[in-house]
Amino acid sequence: MLLIRLILGYLLFFLSALSAADESSFAACARGLGDKAVAAGVDAALVRGVVAELAPLERVIALDRKQPEFVQTFAKYLETRVTAARVREGQRLMTEHRDFLQRLLAEYGVPPRYLLAFWGLETNYGSYLGKIPTLNALATLACDPRRSSFFAEEFVDALRLAQRESLPPMALQGSWAGAVGHTQFMPSSYLRHAVDGDGDGQIDLWRSERDALASGANFLRNLGWRLGERWGRQVQLPAAFPYELTGLHERKSLGFWSAQGVTRADGGPLPDVPLQGSILLPAGHRGPAFLIYENFRVAMRWNQSQSYALSVGLLADQLVGMPSLNARRMAGDTLAKADLEIAQTTLNKLGYDAGKPDGILGSQTRSALRAFQKDNALPADAYPDATTLAALKAHALP
Repeated sequence: MLLIRLILGYLLFFLSALSAADESSFAACARGLGDKAVAAGVDAALVRGVVAELAPLERVIALDRKQPEFVQTFAKYLETRVTAARVREGQRLMTEHRDFLQRLLAEYGVPPRYLLAFWGLETNYGSYLGKIPTLNALATLACDPRRSSFFAEEFVDALRLAQRESLPPMALQGSWAGAVGHTQFMPSSYLRHAVDGDGDGQIDLWRSERDALASGANFLRNLGWRLGERWGRQVQLPAAFPYELTGLHERKSLGFWSAQGVTRADGGPLPDVPLQGSILLPAGHRGPAFLIYENFRVAMRWNQSQSYALSVGLLADQLVGMPSLNARRMAGDTLAKADLEIAQTTLNKLGYDAGKPDGILGSQTRSALRAFQKDNALPADAYPDATTLAALKAHALP
């Protein structure tokens, strides 16, 4: 009994010392962030007050490690974001804001359906703006080694934003990653792209829908939005399609894709227009196929996720009455983290560079999968379906 008490005592002492070390490390990091802000021109007194109140948020680190864009299947991601209820509410709001949205179209060249789609994906049209303290979230991520430089800059920009707009810094709230307002702008985007849409002399993305919509339009224009072009479309691929030609990096003319047997989803021919496009298979060759254009890439500059950009495009289409996605054969697809980690480890051992085994289907892992599939006479769709996983597990056996 005495031995157990001694062990528990040492364990509690160790955990207490570890916690104190973590707090000391965060405090030192926070002071460094404050120094960066002062050097960037933020008022020193404002910075001192903020740094004194900063606290790390463990939940933020946990959320950073399981972002839905990278751990959910495309089917699961889509079914929770492009819903009938979201389509109906978006259509209602598009009618409510019709005149203002037409002014934004004339000024910025972004059609209303896309602005509503981004708004709907980001905050469900403002129904949930996030309640996590922005500066604490940014400081937590800035003091974490994974993307410290990026979030350190966002932390400084958040303070610059608070100073410019006369906002109480520690009252700023938003997502776990520091995005704020109806359109979930990061502080750097707020500073550079947000505009006063309601003409009251202040830019408030939390309380002004017009500020948020105008800022979204300005942001998309600055990212390179092309007026008169779609985001892309669902297509049909022929049985003998060369899947190694799929992926964002394979840009071909619509004439080229037509010659490969690609048609619209309804079987009709692709439009005869001078556009370049890429074929994406977010659920592998057994799932739906998409031909995406430049505006899809613009959407990915807003959020670097193919599932997100596809959801924006599909929601925008349904807002103007276009048919919903034909999602046959997607429901059974799974992306188990453990299976992906095994696949990544095996790919690395076989000489296909899949990066760090983290269970996330990123671009590096997709490239490695495609190379493995080509070398093993499998459909080179860069997707870890059951057949590909079985082939990898067979290679992993001793």
